[in-house]
Amino acid sequence: MIDLHGILIVDKPAGVSSALAVDRVKHSLGVRRVGHGGTLDPLATGVLAICLGGATKLAPYLLADDKEYIADGILGVEMDTLDRTGAITAEREVAVTREAMLAAIEQFRGEQDQIPPMYSAIKQGGVRMYERARAGEEVERAARRIRIDHLELVMFEPPRFRIAVACSKGTYIRSLVADLGTAVGAGAHLAELRRTRAGKFTIAQAVPLDRVGVIDLAPHLFGMSAAITLPAVVVADELHHQIRSGLQMPVETLTAENHERFQIVATSGRLLAIVHPEDGKVIYDRVFPEP
Repeated sequence: MIDLHGILIVDKPAGVSSALAVDRVKHSLGVRRVGHGGTLDPLATGVLAICLGGATKLAPYLLADDKEYIADGILGVEMDTLDRTGAITAEREVAVTREAMLAAIEQFRGEQDQIPPMYSAIKQGGVRMYERARAGEEVERAARRIRIDHLELVMFEPPRFRIAVACSKGTYIRSLVADLGTAVGAGAHLAELRRTRAGKFTIAQAVPLDRVGVIDLAPHLFGMSAAITLPAVVVADELHHQIRSGLQMPVETLTAENHERFQIVATSGRLLAIVHPEDGKVIYDRVFPEP
């Protein structure tokens, strides 16, 4: 096993879970610690950030990033999972016009509350929602505040339609597709999903999963500081020891008093810590020792 630190951007294929993708990367590269920065359902394809070595500590920050997707929906058929992997719960005749779909889409832009699907990894009472769903339970789910910055109808050939979505973390595209179907009175389910961007990373930067360990990964591997969207403050070398020791210092030392959270970076570009200001001091969220 080797020590390798950074973010590898992978193009996950359909039929593979995010956990299995992580396992394949781990064995292909022989890396000790591997994780991912944002789950993709087995149905979905596209951008999956794989965290290697010390970068596994960055997973919570990658999860918080905005995402972009291309999604295909099928009108007239509703599924218990809200996607094509489930069982049919209702079928209706499709008499939906392009104009009606465009009008429905207008309703789903901006900040809004979204009820997550029963088939999700959210825990309720310590139990995953999908486990309750598989047991035949239907429980009330609290709505979550999400944001949809861009929503465009890019193809409409009933019963199939395609949308392009840019959204905040926590947005369920399955739910969005199903809600669009409800809004036009036909019902709908998700047929295909491709994530084209996660945070800073796009599909153009991703390596196909089956090519990991076969080709040069340099164009697809990124340093930890480059991977996160937090503002960066570069510090002089003489402060490195203080930072690694978690020593308190005034916010003014880092000239970052206006940031809610930021990363401290060495002049070499290496990530030293993620911090936030509080009462005029620097509070350390994460400290990254020498690799």
